[in-house]
Amino acid sequence: MTINLDNLSLKELKDLSAQVAKAIASFEDRKKQEAISVLEEKAKSLGFSLSELVAAAPVRKRKPASAKYANPANVADTWTGRGRKPRWVEAALKAGKSLHDLLI
Repeated sequence: MTINLDNLSLKELKDLSAQVAKAIASFEDRKKQEAISVLEEKAKSLGFSLSELVAAAPVRKRKPASAKYANPANVADTWTGRGRKPRWVEAALKAGKSLHDLLI
């Protein structure tokens, strides 16, 4: 199948592009489903279900850290002490304050 792209308008090219993207996505979905079916059959032949074999330990979710430091100029600006220091913390440290001074 050969398409002469030079003869297509911009709208037709965009439509064709969207159709190609859909075709690629559906192709990948079909291949994934085929792979899952093969794996389910193999697991069943060994006496397991696929979900039993791929079940991983539950991911432990961290609860959000509570704020430890507050900006003296705007108490709505807070920082947990994790990650990169906010600009207001850097500015306060340069001004001679310590982290202890910024504690909530």
